[in-house]
Amino acid sequence: MTNRAQITLMDAAAKSLAYVRFNDPGMVFEADTNDGGIIKMHLPSSMLQSVLDVLRNETPINVYFAQGRGFLGTYAEPAGEGE
Repeated sequence: MTNRAQITLMDAAAKSLAYVRFNDPGMVFEADTNDGGIIKMHLPSSMLQSVLDVLRNETPINVYFAQGRGFLGTYAEPAGEGE
C-alpha cells in the first residue's frame, strides 16, 4: 500500500464520492484521478489534521475534480453564522 491513511467521503445515501489519501515523505504520490465519478486525491500526511478539522467543523463540504487534480472545499457562509 502506498498510502499512510485514507478518508472516504460519502453523500447522504452513503455512496462513496471521493477518497482522500495521505502519504508520508518518501512515499510514492499517485496522480489524482476521477474514476467512474469517484475522486481519488492524494495529500501529504502533514495535512491530515487540517483536513479532519475542516470535515469536523465546516458544512457544507464540496469535492470536485478539475485540471487533473482533486479539490476539497467549503461553500461561502453567510456573515455572522455564529463561528
